[in-house]
Amino acid sequence: QVQLVESGGGLVQPGGSLRLSCAASRSIFSTTAMGWYRQAPGKERERVAAFTSGASATYADSVKGRFTISRDSAKNTIYLQMNSLKPEDTAVYYCNARYVTYSGPPEDYWGQGTQVTVSS
Repeated sequence: QVQLVESGGGLVQPGGSLRLSCAASRSIFSTTAMGWYRQAPGKERERVAAFTSGASATYADSVKGRFTISRDSAKNTIYLQMNSLKPEDTAVYYCNARYVTYSGPPEDYWGQGTQVTVSS
């Protein structure tokens, strides 16, 4: 089992910034993809930012230019720097990692989620 531990959520005013962290219990070198998702009240879960299998970063249109995903492979950790936050960014944010396996398809793991609230 792989454990993902998230931190950094909280309450912030519009225009403010937060930095989320996700530490994995297994080396992230063996991940197929790793990134951040969010789910707002009454909405479906959506991908926010991720490193793909090709190691390139992708972003949702709603966060481009404001959010930045980064990683520290030595610490098995990814980050999400969130700037110019808007009330629409309010959601529970989840870390996701896909790991290769000895046989069959990759396996998905999820963090417990961390609440981000942007007041208006």
